[in-house]
Amino acid sequence: MHLEGTPSEQLPEVLATGASDASFAFLSLSARDPDGRDAAYIAWHSLDHRPEQYRLAGLRNSLRLISTPACRAARAANATPFDAVDHIMTYQFADSASMPGFTELGAALDRGGRMAHRLPSVGFLTGDLAGKIAAPRAFAGADVIPWRPALGVYVMIEEGHASPQALIDVPGVAGIWWYHGSSDAAGLGTDASGKQITFCYLDEDPVASTARLTEQMRQRWASGAVKGLLAAAFYTVVPFDWGRHLPGASSPISTAPPVPRAGRHP
Repeated sequence: MHLEGTPSEQLPEVLATGASDASFAFLSLSARDPDGRDAAYIAWHSLDHRPEQYRLAGLRNSLRLISTPACRAARAANATPFDAVDHIMTYQFADSASMPGFTELGAALDRGGRMAHRLPSVGFLTGDLAGKIAAPRAFAGADVIPWRPALGVYVMIEEGHASPQALIDVPGVAGIWWYHGSSDAAGLGTDASGKQITFCYLDEDPVASTARLTEQMRQRWASGAVKGLLAAAFYTVVPFDWGRHLPGASSPISTAPPVPRAGRHP
């Protein structure tokens, strides 16, 4: 679609009206459902668990991502344990002070029988916002890119810190937000210190965008300043078309009652 006018980043009067205060991210990384009931899980999480999180005053945004077989085959980095990741759930908060309420809410929902269906957890990551940029063709400013519709996200988890700004010129990349991993702010026994988490928001097909980004990844990692642990495209959820993108080619779309899983999954 052709958009007209001047991009927000070139309009000081627009930028002066305000900016998002989202500055902290929580990522829940999960493997596919062992029984192939990923669509049922996505439906439950989207209709029940995810909207409940907006009770928290500090929550600013949330995003669920799914890796299809084609996404997985095109990964530029896929190190253990991230090679098991097929689902990513991300919450963006104003700051880490929201974490105690976040975990309390999850526990309360669990006690109410509202968290029966869980995916195998690969782990959790938290990070503090380190930078953001928007492609001029997106028109929307960097501050609001996470709220702009996206077909998917190219997710990078790396050891070390380096600006991903050069990726903004890759066709399909509408904007980029990146975070420096933080210590265990969520009280879940994880520590992402020393890591960088990057979200490249895509407004073109994620798999096609991956093909364009792969060479950029090789160049980025060539010096050894940063090491790729995961670099992969993920699709966003299509509301009420829960089976549109699934991690298994033969995953059935089931409406049967969810199967309980051990462990907490935010």
